[in-house]
Amino acid sequence: MATDYDAPRKTDDDLSSDSIEELKSRRVDKNADSVDVDETEQAEGFELPGADLSGEELSVRVLPRQADEFTCSRCFLVHHRSQLAKEVGGMPVCSECAA
Repeated sequence: MATDYDAPRKTDDDLSSDSIEELKSRRVDKNADSVDVDETEQAEGFELPGADLSGEELSVRVLPRQADEFTCSRCFLVHHRSQLAKEVGGMPVCSECAA
């Protein structure tokens, strides 16, 4: 729908003069233009290429914490000693959590 931005705007007096029935009919007309789309139907038919990973097995090699690493007491991630910002109550805190 085109909008004429040069048209004069309605003032408060013009808006208060509209009847309740006229306002209700405008609201019903606006709702008739909207379309209710169920997005789940669209997503069900959409399949990524090569997305079948049912026969795959993931394996990750986990290394123990090294001598020059620490576990942050706030985020529980293992960081290198160079990221040690402070110790709170004897527990190490990384520079990301201390900021």
